[in-house]
Amino acid sequence: MNDQISVAEASALAARVLDEVEKAVVGKRDALMQVLAAVLAKGHVLLEDYPGLGKTLAARSFAQALGIEFTRAQFTPDLLPADLTGSFVYDQRRGEFEFRRGPLFTGLLLADEVNRTPPKTQAALLEAMQERQVTVEGETFPLPAPFHVLATANPIEYEGTFPLPEAQLDRFLLRVSFGYPSAGQEFDVIARRLERRQEDVVLEQVTDGRGLLAMQAAVETVTVDESVGRYCVDLAVATREHADVLTGASPRGSLGLVLAARAFALLRGRDYVVPEDVKAVARSVLAHRITTRPELWMTDASGRRVVDAVLGKVPTPATVAHHR
Repeated sequence: MNDQISVAEASALAARVLDEVEKAVVGKRDALMQVLAAVLAKGHVLLEDYPGLGKTLAARSFAQALGIEFTRAQFTPDLLPADLTGSFVYDQRRGEFEFRRGPLFTGLLLADEVNRTPPKTQAALLEAMQERQVTVEGETFPLPAPFHVLATANPIEYEGTFPLPEAQLDRFLLRVSFGYPSAGQEFDVIARRLERRQEDVVLEQVTDGRGLLAMQAAVETVTVDESVGRYCVDLAVATREHADVLTGASPRGSLGLVLAARAFALLRGRDYVVPEDVKAVARSVLAHRITTRPELWMTDASGRRVVDAVLGKVPTPATVAHHR
């Protein structure tokens, strides 16, 4: 049984985790809040950005602060599904095959450059993300809980990338981009590195796997008013009806909005969701679930612009405060 903690306790714990991660990843509080919200909502995150902007550091830092096991898998064109899941190896002494677990058996998997590997290996990751289990030679092995994937992807223009299929993009609760730091933040990175006189940033462990499960359980108690739930549906439906869109967000998108908004409300110290929580996560939840019309490639049409447009168009419900 998970330890039970209140929303206020979970919120305080989450704030400590963010403070700790920010010691390593400078000036990216908003993006880090989105990543943590996804983890608290039991989801997976796609970090899409140019190399060198702190994606790997962020994943490692979250694992350290959350006190969960961390593994990193470098995705390459020759990576096989068995390299992720593990495989049966013949034990000569015992005269039988034993299963040797792959890097998927962990608390937090950093799937580095996930779009550099062929679809067959991407599919092995997909099963793990969706079913929280792996199947090897017909035998199924459950993955530990908590289990989260933080996948990094290079922008599609990079050579040697295999675009992730829509079905796989849909499995990521959020897609987050860190972007370039400001000049002041960039200097701060340099100053901190010089001050500590070593490459690695050592972070304090704030909680552990059991604590993370308790925080996730607290998120499940955050209430969502019907008007807010309908607002999430209206936003997803509006993406399907937008003139620039080939395929809009699926019902998984509207559900993702509700789940991520609940976690975001907890991060902000509330046990109920307000429309502002939905707006805070809308771009990260919906933009990667939208495919714009291919003939618009010369324009600046994009999933993010479509989300901005529907946020401006769909009426926001009145905020309802819940006092328990």
